[in-house]
Amino acid sequence: MNWDKEYDVLVIGSGAAGFSAALTATLEGLETLLIEKESTFGGASALSGGGVWIPNNRYLVEAGAADSFEEAMEYMDSTIGDRTSRSMKETYLKKGIEMLDYFYEKTNHMRFSYATNYSDYYAHLPGGKAHGRSIEPLIFDTRNLKEWETNLKQPTLSTKGFTMTGQDFHKVNMITRTMEGKMRSLRLGMRMIGSKLSGSHLSSLGTALIARFALSYKEAGGQLWLNTAFEDFIIEEDRVVGIKVKKEGKEQFLKARKGVILGSGGFSRDQKKREKYLPKPTEKAWTSSPEGQTGDLIQPAEKLEAAFDLMDRVWGAPSIINHKGVPFFLVAERGIPSMIIVDQEGKRYLNEAIPYHEFVDLMYQHNDQTGGKAIPSWMIIDKRTKKRYLFGGQFPGQDFPKEYFEHGIVKVGETVEALASEIGIQPAILKETVDRFNTFARNGKDEDFGRGDNPYERYYGDPTMPNPNLNTLEKGPFYALRVYPGDIGTKGGVVIDESARILKKDGSPIKGVFAAGNCSASIMGETYPGPGATLGPGMTFGYIAAQYCTNETD
Repeated sequence: MNWDKEYDVLVIGSGAAGFSAALTATLEGLETLLIEKESTFGGASALSGGGVWIPNNRYLVEAGAADSFEEAMEYMDSTIGDRTSRSMKETYLKKGIEMLDYFYEKTNHMRFSYATNYSDYYAHLPGGKAHGRSIEPLIFDTRNLKEWETNLKQPTLSTKGFTMTGQDFHKVNMITRTMEGKMRSLRLGMRMIGSKLSGSHLSSLGTALIARFALSYKEAGGQLWLNTAFEDFIIEEDRVVGIKVKKEGKEQFLKARKGVILGSGGFSRDQKKREKYLPKPTEKAWTSSPEGQTGDLIQPAEKLEAAFDLMDRVWGAPSIINHKGVPFFLVAERGIPSMIIVDQEGKRYLNEAIPYHEFVDLMYQHNDQTGGKAIPSWMIIDKRTKKRYLFGGQFPGQDFPKEYFEHGIVKVGETVEALASEIGIQPAILKETVDRFNTFARNGKDEDFGRGDNPYERYYGDPTMPNPNLNTLEKGPFYALRVYPGDIGTKGGVVIDESARILKKDGSPIKGVFAAGNCSASIMGETYPGPGATLGPGMTFGYIAAQYCTNETD
């Protein structure tokens, strides 16, 4: 083979999984190349909230929020069940802590803080923690990246110039309701002024996570190629020994002396693959993942006889779609009190505040049961809701963009019955639904779906209310927006073992190739235990793969 370049380790994909693998390999003294298909690095991780769910890690211990291996395993058993093996869950719980410690000790930049009281998504189940197990990256000045800064993927959601962590947002969401919200908002304003005066480029959430990874990797001497698309594996004697890529339109052959690590995303941006694997209806326009996530690894991995799993699943993210076709992921909005979501017949069919992954699953279930009456659904709020809370990217009291009205993204009615006519629902049915919900709200108990009964649901609720997730809908005008079963990526892919090696259909490992992140079948199975249960496994198994390349010889 005439190789264009040779490296110890080749890593495909520049999200958290890819950077974790590439950084570890480089810190271990391996000559490493990280390739990224797009012109910017960071992938879906850079667009994410940046949360990392790894129980009992050093940051939780320091904050006094530690638990135990036994409790964490009990929780994973009660959420994931036997969809993932005991040994894989045990590997994650032990190696995740090891990975965070390793980066803390080996780098100056991989630093996190405890996401105080951001509950496990199912804290009411055995082993669950209402105070949460999630951490998030510290705010970061991206000027430190120097020439790499211009290629850092930027978030699509505008924060009006404010740099907010997840903890900041949780408080600011209640700016009109609590003193804590007002004080946190003032702090954000001071941060913005300070940033402008100093000329700093502050980032938070997933952008800060990737920026911290990138600077650590850069300082360690790692190499990064952008505009470089993976095309195929190169195999010799039943072992992956390299890859074929197309770099800025030119084909190249790259050798991997130690291993190839796949750290890329799924196939959420490929409509044909969505139609092949995912429940119907499905549209790539509903995903919040980057344009490059088109499942380029699937066919080459099939040729290796790789096993696949969870190909019919997504990381669900109920979303509204704006007039430009851009999804807005509804997280906190589903926890505010004066709001309901109904199907196309005007009936509630779920607990609006449940974890977003489960929400999308129930949308599809109800859609099938009603012959297509749940996709899209309608989110309904009133004037008071709009005045009190952040909603759809707008500050409290701020009107929706005029384009939302011009393009029918938002429908308006002075009364519930008038709104029903606007959205094609029988007025009497919607009025009955709202009246029933209002009765529950006045009593503080959702007798139909139990909204507000669990810690996660209350996290984004209004703490000034008897039930943080319930209040009446009665102050016109009323607004309705369509809700779609969006996603932040697909969660199916190649099956891996405890060493992050890709397995064949017969269960044997494929030599020389590893995987982590959304191109691999999630160890979380069909569920989503807590905030950061995507990034945590990606980072952990990227680290594991690189350590294997360092220490083992197949």
